[in-house]
Amino acid sequence: MNLERLWDKHRDVVPYIVFGVLTTVVNVAVYWMAAHLLGFSVMPSTVIAWVLAVLFAYVTNRKWVFRSEAKGAAAIAREMIAFFACRLATGALDVGCMFLFVDVLAFDDVVVKAAANVLVIVLNYVASRLVIFRRRKS
Repeated sequence: MNLERLWDKHRDVVPYIVFGVLTTVVNVAVYWMAAHLLGFSVMPSTVIAWVLAVLFAYVTNRKWVFRSEAKGAAAIAREMIAFFACRLATGALDVGCMFLFVDVLAFDDVVVKAAANVLVIVLNYVASRLVIFRRRKS
């Protein structure tokens, strides 16, 4: 396989990483603003930050990473619901991994968090690439 074909096949990986980092920045910044500037408690700040970060991730993934071709309110709503549902599922997986491996089995929390996040990132990418933003063949 030549370099150009390899790039064409995986050209969404680089922007996925860039926007993933930016999504993390949005998550942390919004959390900090909600908790420290607005005085919300931890859980509301976390939920607000998560929702805005996932919304940011959806917009950037739709437009610049996977270049979605969905048109019309119904198609975009389906796409958005699938995106949020996937992120909810992988978020639950993250929490489940932390509970099982840290709370129950007493593994190192930072190691488990890092490993769980690698798994979450990979699953989010696969779901986005193969299910949420898949291109329909004409």
